[in-house]
Amino acid sequence: MCRNIKTLFNFDPPATDAEVREASLQFVRKLSGFHNPSKVNEDAFNDAVEKVANDAKILLNSLTTNATPHNREVEAKRAHELALKRFGKV
Repeated sequence: MCRNIKTLFNFDPPATDAEVREASLQFVRKLSGFHNPSKVNEDAFNDAVEKVANDAKILLNSLTTNATPHNREVEAKRAHELALKRFGKV
């Protein structure tokens, strides 16, 4: 799928509306093949982003787990270390 879409469930603090919308935007871009849609497709594109974001929020709010929430700072550090290992100096 799209490598820019990050896991948003089970983090402390929880995912923000902006993070959910960004993931939704990436998803719709991937499905549609448009980075920036033409004027004629702009309304449909934006509607799709909003619908996906709303459904994603519903999903995230309805999921449950017994696992300890992930720490955003620890996960960001781990991702940075993996990027350094994979690509060299970042």
